[in-house]
Amino acid sequence: MEEIELPVKKVDIIISEWMGYCLLYESMLDSVLWARNKYLNKGGKMLPDRATLYVAAVEDGEYKSQKKNFWKDVYGVDMSCLSATVMKEPLVDTVNSSMIMSSSCKILDLDLVKMDKGDVNFANEYSVKMNYSDKVHGLVCWFDTPFSNLTRPITLTTSPYKKYTHWK
Repeated sequence: MEEIELPVKKVDIIISEWMGYCLLYESMLDSVLWARNKYLNKGGKMLPDRATLYVAAVEDGEYKSQKKNFWKDVYGVDMSCLSATVMKEPLVDTVNSSMIMSSSCKILDLDLVKMDKGDVNFANEYSVKMNYSDKVHGLVCWFDTPFSNLTRPITLTTSPYKKYTHWK
């Protein structure tokens, strides 16, 4: 976006699909904010206009076991020495809502119309309440991006309580 020059000075609407895994992974929001600052008319619309990120605890021993056991036989090769490190990196996958064992907590809420570029560098405390006693095998994150400044508002969500998306 920063490398092109539009044939107009200002625009009334910016429609963007900048979201990555866990909302911020692909680091594309900076380009959208740059375009907003340079091209959006005062009172213009950002679509989406907000972004919120949530976290909850999950219990899924079967999934954890499957990911660790995969390395025991990788096309006939025992690579089990890697299984100890497999759970140290985030996994991008779908989560069945029945695996969520806690309340959810909003950990980030961005107003894409007013925010500064630095607002994506955040640290936040969070608290979730357990629904039942069991082992927590991981945390699941999801995001909502509302298009709220429309006649018929709509929200794109990656929530495990809603329909699957390609963001997993």
